[in-house]
Amino acid sequence: MPALLDECLVIVLAGGAGERLFPLTRDRAKPAVYFGGPYRIIDFALSNCINSGLRRIFIATQYKSLSLNRHIRMGWTIVSEELGEFIEILPPQKRVGEHWYQGTADAVYQNLYSIIRENPRHLVVLSGDHVYKMDYSRMLRFHQERGAAVTLAAIEVPVSEASSFGVVAVDEQDRITGFQEKPKQPIPIPGSPDLALASMGVYIFDTDVLVRALEADATQPTSHDFGKDIIPALIHKAPVYAYRFYDENKKASKYWRDVGTLDAYFEANMDLCQVNPEFNLYDPEWPLRTYQPQAPPAKFVFAETGRRCGQALDSVISPGCIVSGSSIYGSVLCPNVRVHSFCHIEQSILMPGVRVGRHARIRRAIIDRDVLIPRGALIGYNLEEDRRRHTVTDSGVVVVTADDEPFIAPLSDEALHYEADADRRGGGA
Repeated sequence: MPALLDECLVIVLAGGAGERLFPLTRDRAKPAVYFGGPYRIIDFALSNCINSGLRRIFIATQYKSLSLNRHIRMGWTIVSEELGEFIEILPPQKRVGEHWYQGTADAVYQNLYSIIRENPRHLVVLSGDHVYKMDYSRMLRFHQERGAAVTLAAIEVPVSEASSFGVVAVDEQDRITGFQEKPKQPIPIPGSPDLALASMGVYIFDTDVLVRALEADATQPTSHDFGKDIIPALIHKAPVYAYRFYDENKKASKYWRDVGTLDAYFEANMDLCQVNPEFNLYDPEWPLRTYQPQAPPAKFVFAETGRRCGQALDSVISPGCIVSGSSIYGSVLCPNVRVHSFCHIEQSILMPGVRVGRHARIRRAIIDRDVLIPRGALIGYNLEEDRRRHTVTDSGVVVVTADDEPFIAPLSDEALHYEADADRRGGGA
């Protein structure tokens, strides 16, 4: 198996604009959005690669890639170039024309020069914006044993939900016989009428097969997409198989999330705060890597008599956070967040560097990086007011960016008196 892995090259597609995650993607690519505290979304695909023994990795970037490039440089220089290993950024180079990447397949086609120079026998194509745990070496072994030219990873989903995915039709041997892109009537799995196979955006190609397919697609007026164009064109020309997703997350149900909308992103983060979350960040057998800033441990202060101590319940708190005399419930705090006294925060995501002023109340919100929440701010309690100032999702999640001006609630005389009395006793923030 090690020899087979050495013949593989990975390309991670990380150039998407992520319009449905706007405004979180206003200044960063979707794979660079923070997730689960210290992580970025791309860390999960890259951790899968390292844990699978794949150490020759290209990352194709395009949209607002500065923060992503910096994250890769600072957190993923862990391979040995002397052994032929690399994790390398591939920006658009216009080698084959004057346009940027026009689709997932075109992103690979435009980088064929770099790919072919590595002389891989197999090319593993991944999306950089999904959250899951997967051993790609298992899939590679399946690909070799079946004599496949193309293998795509697929996950079983209820037929009632499959219309949101690309759905593959398979025979009894899991050879693909058809592909439907977001069909109204998804084709069920043989023998399982209530389930369909959804494509996960994970592909293994024999390199020579892929090169011919990409060169043919480049001359056609298509959308230059793997799911819409490349896979359907190859189904009747070469052996194309579906690999049933084996989840390294070790839970009762398989976990694979496209956190491509604000609501999906929010719910996936909130799940991490549960006692037994669906996605396990704490498995030592499947370590998740990221860039960790040099930050001190989290701290919770002000426990003197008569004053509420800083506390966080059912929450994920990252290094460098300080919670002063405030309460955090069911929330995710990324590194170096500072919550000042007399605040109440519940079911929220605070990204790195957020500062929350005294008496702020925040509920069901996403606070973007380095935002200063002013004293007395009220977020998530009056959605009509919030919509005038912030982005609010269909499910009522408020997204606050640095350009927004939160609503300031007037403080009661009782709150002001309690604050003054607490300061006299203990001072501080």
